[in-house]
Amino acid sequence: MERDIALKMVKDQLTEHRYQHTLGVMDTAIILAKQYGGDEKKAELAAIFHDYAKFRPKPEMKAIIVAEGYPEDLLQFNAELWHAPVGAYLVEKEAGITDKEILDAIRYHTSGRPGMTLLEKIIYLADYIEPGRHFPGVDEVREMAKEDLDTALIKSVQNTILFLMKKNQPVYPDTFHTYNDLVKKRQED
Repeated sequence: MERDIALKMVKDQLTEHRYQHTLGVMDTAIILAKQYGGDEKKAELAAIFHDYAKFRPKPEMKAIIVAEGYPEDLLQFNAELWHAPVGAYLVEKEAGITDKEILDAIRYHTSGRPGMTLLEKIIYLADYIEPGRHFPGVDEVREMAKEDLDTALIKSVQNTILFLMKKNQPVYPDTFHTYNDLVKKRQED
């Protein structure tokens, strides 16, 4: 799918603020793909569609999660997580994108997962560090991303877990598993 067509599809689904965020994620994902040897076209497309379902009604997202057999424990956690797996489903159905790598990068961009692919890492991190993001710790992760993708990813997941814990919010198990997987692999190197 061409960039202009994808951007038009996404723009129709998002607020202007979220669309600008998407453009930042797209640019950042392309930079990270170039730097770390990823597929730039796949990174571009996954980044464009990563928040495709962000503003879908919660009952619609919940129905898709149940109907498609996504882990139902997902429904017990913050609804902010739902748009990622639902987005992957809708991007396939509505945009006709069937590339599993792209769909998985969309599917896991909020929670992460053990054994993340390079593209999944790029989209997760691009979403976290895009230039429009401003929160404690993001500049440190941006600098880390210039040197080592996995170090930056570990720090971003760690920051997310600590943020949720400080707010007394539950942490989705896949996020903990992502952190543990990344740290264990780092220790093995």
